Amino acid sequence: MTSGAADPASVLTIDRTAIAANWRLLAGRLKSGAQASAVVKADAYGLGAAKVAPALARAGCVDFFVATPEEGLELKPLLPQARLYVLEGPAPGAEGLFVEQGLIPVLNSANQVEAWLATSKGRFPSALHVDTGMNRLGLSLDDAKRLAPRLAKGSLVLAMSHLACSEEPNHPMNPAQLGRFRELLAELPGVRASLANSSGIFLGSDYHLDLVRPGAALYGVNPTPGAAQPMAQVVHLQGRILQVRDVDTPATVGYGATHAIGRKSRIATVAAGYADGYPRSLSGRGEGYLGGRAVPLVGRVSMDLITFDVTDADPHLARVGGFIDLIGPGNPVDAVAARAGTIGYEILTRLGRRYRRRYIGD
Repeated sequence: MTSGAADPASVLTIDRTAIAANWRLLAGRLKSGAQASAVVKADAYGLGAAKVAPALARAGCVDFFVATPEEGLELKPLLPQARLYVLEGPAPGAEGLFVEQGLIPVLNSANQVEAWLATSKGRFPSALHVDTGMNRLGLSLDDAKRLAPRLAKGSLVLAMSHLACSEEPNHPMNPAQLGRFRELLAELPGVRASLANSSGIFLGSDYHLDLVRPGAALYGVNPTPGAAQPMAQVVHLQGRILQVRDVDTPATVGYGATHAIGRKSRIATVAAGYADGYPRSLSGRGEGYLGGRAVPLVGRVSMDLITFDVTDADPHLARVGGFIDLIGPGNPVDAVAARAGTIGYEILTRLGRRYRRRYIGD
């Protein structure tokens, strides 16, 4: 027996009050004089920067980091009092855009520094990123020491680096990177300094410097893996049940017939799939929650649909038009990520556009 749902949309609820509370919690952990910024790149980690960033500004945040100038331009009219830093800096020839639009470039190479100095004439703010061990973006320490005094004579407002192993508090890379960064800071008296990301905040006050850059922790990802979660949960993803089917042996479920029915069962088909960012790696190993009870995902995750065994669930809840929690109180984002073999950052940034998005709080 089967039945169908009239409204197929699954619902993604994003709690802006929780995001603001997370920012305040992190800001409250800082040493005296240090401030907290907010990283809102990648559309605020998939949650909607245009909706999230103003809530952070109302909470007191002034410094915001995006990845690209396009992200900065989207937010500029919404954050008229903010300082907007662009982490990837200007592409060759795009320096004038930063000047015209009031975006602050994070300069990551000697070429970017030279091009910026030629365009800005020392009259517009910039940030300098030095690589202290990540070997990704950033100037070498030698190049940074050589060029920093020229920037400092103009309008260098921030020196920054990025920790590679901040989620591992005892990793020797953490103090090594801090030491290398302090070498540069000795050449830049009076310039604000930033090193700590979300997890770096929890390494202690030595890492706070002048400005910290939390990102994922704002959105409910645990910045202290293996320890108690200090952050409020932000995301609640509810998959709408489209159909409930009674099945019996020897039936199978889904592509590849990977799940064999071993008893009389009820299978709920839910409106979410890998096209919506639900990881295919959860095939046969994920779970949802229905009325506070775990229900196993059976069969493969397909493009638009996933299937759960709701045989033992309350039939009043396991009904067409009802919802199964895909991310929620019973299965927060970090737990879903662990089952999928990935990290909470990836789960959040892949959340799809087909969900009906619902923002609550300020």
